[in-house]
Amino acid sequence: MIDEARRLAPRFAARAAATDRDGSFPVDDFADLRDAGLFGLMVPARLGGAGAGFADYAEVAYELARGNGATALVFNMHASVTGALGGISDTLADALGLPPEAMAARDEHLKAAAAGSWYAVAMSERGVGSRLSKLTTSYQRVDDGYRITGSKTFCSGAGHADAYLVAARSASDPTQVSQFLVPAGDGMRVEETWDALGMRATGSHDLYIDVTVPESALLGGLEGLALVAVQLAPHWMVASYAAVYVGVARAAVDAAVAHVNERGLGHLPAVRARIGRADAAVSAAHLAVREAARRVDEAPGEAETNRWVWRAKLLAGTTAAEVAASMLEAAGTSAMRRGHPLERLYRDARAGSLQPATSDVCADWLGTDALGGDPDSDGVAPRW
Repeated sequence: MIDEARRLAPRFAARAAATDRDGSFPVDDFADLRDAGLFGLMVPARLGGAGAGFADYAEVAYELARGNGATALVFNMHASVTGALGGISDTLADALGLPPEAMAARDEHLKAAAAGSWYAVAMSERGVGSRLSKLTTSYQRVDDGYRITGSKTFCSGAGHADAYLVAARSASDPTQVSQFLVPAGDGMRVEETWDALGMRATGSHDLYIDVTVPESALLGGLEGLALVAVQLAPHWMVASYAAVYVGVARAAVDAAVAHVNERGLGHLPAVRARIGRADAAVSAAHLAVREAARRVDEAPGEAETNRWVWRAKLLAGTTAAEVAASMLEAAGTSAMRRGHPLERLYRDARAGSLQPATSDVCADWLGTDALGGDPDSDGVAPRW
C-alpha cells in the first residue's frame, strides 16, 4: 500500500493546481484511491482489507500528501473512521461491554470500506470546533432507531462520501455524546461554504442533518462512548493529521529544490542554508511522527504513547508552516504567483497548526502534563 501511495502521488500532484484553483473536490484522486484498494487500508485482513497498523497509515498519508495535501487530508478522515473501528480488539470490546450486534455492524461497515466505500467525518460545529463536550447536534431514540438533527462545519468530502461519522449529544441526557455512521442520502444536505486560504480542494462544506438511522448505526452499540474513545486512544483525533502535514512540508522542500535548480540559484549561500535547515526540520518532524506511530501500534493509550501523539501533531503543524514560508523566501518572488507549486503548498501548510488539535492546544497539553497536571481536563476550556 505504501508503494501504491508513492505511485499515485505524482498523478495527484499533476492535478493539484486545478482543484486548488477551482476549489473543486479531487474526484479523480479518489477514484484512484478506490481502484488501488486504499479505502481498505485500515480494515482487518479477515474482513477483506490490508490490515495495516497506524505506522503503515502514517507512511501512506505522508506519501499521498507529497502529491496533494488536500487529497491526503480527506483520506485521513476515512482512515480515522476505519482505523478506529478496526482497532477495537476483542479484549477492549469486552472491557467496554460492547454488544455482539454492535461488533457485527462494525464488521459490515469495515467490509464496505474494503469493497470501496469511503467515509467522511462530521464532527466540528461553528463556535465550538471539534470539542465533543460542546456539540449541539442532538439525537433521540425513536421506535426504529435514532433521529439525529443538527449542523456541522469543516466536513471534508461533504457531498462525495458514502457515509458520515456524525458526533451528536443525547437530547435526554446531555452528558452522553455518541457517534453514528450515517449513509449519504435524504436528510443530509450540503451547503457549499468552503472557500478557504489553504486546503481548498477538501470540499470541507457545511452539512445539515435531519435523519433517522437504525440502531446498528450507533458505533459501539452503547451511548456515550465518544468522549471515552478519544481519551483512551487520541491518535486518530490528533496525530493522524501529523503525517499529512509532514508530507506537505516535504513537498515544499522538493518544490523549492526544483525551482532553485531551474533558476540557477543554488550558488547562493542563503538559499542553500534555507534548504538545508528545511530538510533537517522536516526529517526531524517525520521521525517524531514515526515514533508516535510506532508507539501507537505497540502500546496504544499508554501515557508515553499519548505524549508522543501530541508531540507529533505539534511538530508537524509548526514545521510545515515554517518550512513552507522559508522555501517561498528561498525561491523568491516568482514563486508567489498563483499556480506555482510553492504558492499552493505555502497556503496548504498554513492549515496544519490550525487543525485539531491546534499547535497551541498541543503545546498546552504537553506543558500541563510536564507540570504534573491532568492534560485532558486541566485548563480554562475543556480539551474535548
